[in-house]
Amino acid sequence: MREYALNAVIAAPEQLRLLELQAVDLRLDQLAHQRRALPEEATLVALDSTLAQLRDRIIAGETELSDLEGAVAKAEADVEQVRARSRRDQELLDSGHVNSAKELESLQHEVASLKKRQTDLEDLELEVLERAENARNSVASLVAQRGENESARETAVAARDAAVADIEGESVQAAAERDILAETISADLLSLYEKLRVANAGVGAAALHQSRCEGCRMELTPVDLGRIRAAAPDAIVRCEECRRILIRTAESGL
Repeated sequence: MREYALNAVIAAPEQLRLLELQAVDLRLDQLAHQRRALPEEATLVALDSTLAQLRDRIIAGETELSDLEGAVAKAEADVEQVRARSRRDQELLDSGHVNSAKELESLQHEVASLKKRQTDLEDLELEVLERAENARNSVASLVAQRGENESARETAVAARDAAVADIEGESVQAAAERDILAETISADLLSLYEKLRVANAGVGAAALHQSRCEGCRMELTPVDLGRIRAAAPDAIVRCEECRRILIRTAESGL
């Protein structure tokens, strides 16, 4: 335990414990900030955004693929219909049953037209088949990306949970230490400290170090130092600048 100089103006033990409480509270605040600012949380937000985009793109891709597969089925049916009709006309020509020259010419013209129609439909079928294959590959690629991102998300969740567990463990320990310290400080002083903490970014008490307030880092005037030097050890001393409770220690230079 630190031994203070006999001629030093030191605050009462209760106020010194208040300084210890402030240190614990700052640690609790830091842990809370760490919990809110975990890099794993940012990673999860990014992954969730990516997964949402992939989900939408997969749905759109599957819808397009379904439409193209329907178009492929229709193109195949159209080609088969023309082929069947072309076969029938060709069989009729080959059978020799068409005796009329006009009917024969009409039938030959129809067979030629059907062959061209079949060629056009087969080209269209190949085009739709190619588009469907590209869409299928695109969906497969998106599904693979989704799997990779889902795996990355599981890893990030595990890392986040481990980090949270560590922070919560430290927080529980610090909170228990805080409870013990708070019980040794009077209700009035503790109440004032809590109000000042709220008003001063979490710092309600600060050490007076070599004539400087460690809360706002301002140097005290000789007049203020004289007033503080004359105050009783249990008197509550406040910084004139930030109004925090000033704790006089052996390093205060009084």
